[in-house]
Amino acid sequence: MTLLIIAYLGGALTILSPCILPILPFVFARAGQPFLRSTLPMLIGMAATFAVVASLAAVGGSWAIHANEYGRLAALTLLAIFGVSLLSPRVASAITQPVVDFGNRLMKASGKPGAAPTALSSLILGVATGLLWAPCAGPILGLVLTGAALQGANLQTTFLLVAYAAGAATSLAVALLVGGKVFAGMKRSLGVSERVRQVLGAAVLAGVAAIALGADTGLLARLSYASTTSFEQAVLDRFIAKRDLAAPAEVASNGAMTASNLPFKANLPVEGIAPSLDGAVEWLNSPPLTAEQLRGKVVLVDFWTYSCINCIRTTPFVRAWAEKYKDQGLVVIGVHAPEFAFEKKIDNVRKAVADAKITYPVAIDNDYKIWRAFENNYWPAHYLIDAKGQIRYHHFGEGNYRQTEQAIQDLIHETGSAKMAASTVAPDAKGAEASPDLKDIRSGETYIGYEQATNFASPEGLHNDANRTYSVGDLGLNEWGLSGAWTIGREQATLEQADGGIAYRFSARDLHLVLGPDASGKPVRFQVTIDGKAPGIDHGADTDADGNGTVTSTRLYQLVRQAGDVEARNFQIRFLDPGVEAYAFTFG
Repeated sequence: MTLLIIAYLGGALTILSPCILPILPFVFARAGQPFLRSTLPMLIGMAATFAVVASLAAVGGSWAIHANEYGRLAALTLLAIFGVSLLSPRVASAITQPVVDFGNRLMKASGKPGAAPTALSSLILGVATGLLWAPCAGPILGLVLTGAALQGANLQTTFLLVAYAAGAATSLAVALLVGGKVFAGMKRSLGVSERVRQVLGAAVLAGVAAIALGADTGLLARLSYASTTSFEQAVLDRFIAKRDLAAPAEVASNGAMTASNLPFKANLPVEGIAPSLDGAVEWLNSPPLTAEQLRGKVVLVDFWTYSCINCIRTTPFVRAWAEKYKDQGLVVIGVHAPEFAFEKKIDNVRKAVADAKITYPVAIDNDYKIWRAFENNYWPAHYLIDAKGQIRYHHFGEGNYRQTEQAIQDLIHETGSAKMAASTVAPDAKGAEASPDLKDIRSGETYIGYEQATNFASPEGLHNDANRTYSVGDLGLNEWGLSGAWTIGREQATLEQADGGIAYRFSARDLHLVLGPDASGKPVRFQVTIDGKAPGIDHGADTDADGNGTVTSTRLYQLVRQAGDVEARNFQIRFLDPGVEAYAFTFG
């Protein structure tokens, strides 16, 4: 229920986002018409179509996206005719003369003089609008779509997307009711009914043109960064904080037994029986482990994925716990649940496990069966299971290391082991594994593939699945752009010719970029500059002082670590060879 409320509020907040602008003319063109026969069916059609298309795209992959492109073309044609009919009833009559009765009924509902709108035709116009709507991927929509992709096609994920679309429709309905009264007043006081129609027609055609030119996913997406993101994040923080406060599972006991002859009982609630670990496509560092084999042990289940910077920074602590407590009954199991397609390749995971010096068992959960069994939604996520097979503690995200280790100690003590010292591990993490500089971070995770891309600032605009030549101009904070010949895919951008680059204006101590070679696996040389100069002492773990480095495998590369005061800087990476694939920026 909490996620449904969050999704609904996130949809309602889209009225504040510039990404809603392209469809406003189509909605406000219904102002002054009967709400039940005209406005409501249109909004229902828009919300339902968006929910269906988003569900298919999240669980169906690129085929659904391409299908929606054809739908967008059909919708643009339909709404262009609708706009022309508002401009001139005479032109509308000429256009619709050869159209069959269904088309004539649709045009009447679109504003033909003297005709009453029908619910069916308004619903069809809403479907067309829903095909065109591309809301900005803020934190809430990102959470909903990620959950949909991971959990597959089920009622829960569909309800979340419907709730998001319903929130948007609600805010649009409120705006339309207010707008309808304004338009009615204009008609009564100024007598400019026909002029209002023509202005609305021009606005509809302008909206069609903006969408056809890509302004709805380019310029407006960049403008949205400063509009609704902070509001959406505040909604998420408020609801998640309330949920965490309501669940006492985050508190570990540090108290002693009240009587020496009583067995120790940790002050950790029972959250439920731990689900099965069946469903992994392969196990690394161990044969498959079952709940029966683990009974009598304390088990830490760590959900991670190898290119996630938050998981990378958590790994040193998980490694240290596995080593420190292995002789006292702790079993650590890493469940690798991929975010990107390349993380499903078992050889990539095997190499990442070796590079990270992970020796504890790793279950490769490519089908998200273990993820769904735990009802998990986060990377990283830690679940502690006691000797009876009960979940007694969980923590999502980075941090809380002291409390997590205290919970480990308490559950081990609960098995009858002697109470251990309260000292906690302090791993010497280096490179990307080092803890973030939270006080100075002003830049957030930024995806490069078109499915979740935001703040793209190349003047050519973002073109899906097409080889285009891009350029980079002046960038504002947290804007990025491409230079050279690139093809932007759903998850990543691929460089088609040598000497292409990526630029980003950022403000953080560390800059990371998930990169990989193409299918051939040929290494790609690159060179990094900061404010147009070699990074020097500000170079990252994967570059030298001159900014030189090589992409040899698909993983996260640390390219910048500012040694002095953190300030906004212009980052640029130039690739000397073609074929590199770029996925996402992260910061620390």
